[in-house]
Amino acid sequence: MNEATIARKIEQVEQITDKIKQAGSVVFVDYLGLTVEEITDLRVKLHKEDCELKVIKNNILKRAAEKAGYSDLTSTLVGPNAAAFSKDEVAASKVLFDFVKEHKKLEVKIGVVDGKITSANELQTLASLPNKDGMISMLLSVILAPVRNLAYALSQVAEKE
Repeated sequence: MNEATIARKIEQVEQITDKIKQAGSVVFVDYLGLTVEEITDLRVKLHKEDCELKVIKNNILKRAAEKAGYSDLTSTLVGPNAAAFSKDEVAASKVLFDFVKEHKKLEVKIGVVDGKITSANELQTLASLPNKDGMISMLLSVILAPVRNLAYALSQVAEKE
């Protein structure tokens, strides 16, 4: 292998390592059997949620995972792999598991969420949760419920008198 090719591969490993470290979550999938149109559809759906799907050679992906501190991933990264990078911890999992409902050929293998290696079952559980904005709105509604109930009670007392 010539020096230019080696330098390019080293640069790719560095880029993927940075993406893994900066992402809120990275989900690794097996896309074998999907058509180009289906993969394009998946990319569009992920892009709408501010996620990115990259097909990466296994050697580069394994080296980047090791460099990022996730050497336990290397045994799972066999066969055709793609990585979905997301700034949010939940967004990529949600899109991927929604996509799996329609396209059974896509297989979610494993992921890294908030710095921890996460199994496909844990990712599926995570995907069933609301996103960050949904959780914040649920928390706010719980916090505001007593105030709302008090205001309603006071308005009923005011109407009586």
